Amino acid sequence: MAAPRIEINYCTQCRWLMRAAWMAQELLTTFETEIGEVALAPGTGGVFDVRLNGDLIYSRKEAGRFPESKELKQLVRDRIAPDRALGHSDSKKD
Repeated sequence: MAAPRIEINYCTQCRWLMRAAWMAQELLTTFETEIGEVALAPGTGGVFDVRLNGDLIYSRKEAGRFPESKELKQLVRDRIAPDRALGHSDSKKD
């Protein structure tokens, strides 16, 4: 089975490349042995979507906000390594 692929589709008009790159770095650092690839895909129209193996796991438009790093790590973990602890990123939700 191939290692998971994450794609972050970000809006070039909004200049969200740095935000997407930072999220990619956070995911690659946290899941360095579990993830096979993180791709940054330029888009337009205010898009900031995160897909895991093609499945949408976060949409800025649907949520009405950007994901927090902790939140995105939990979403990825829950799908690729559900038994894995994330340390301080695993604190209980309010």
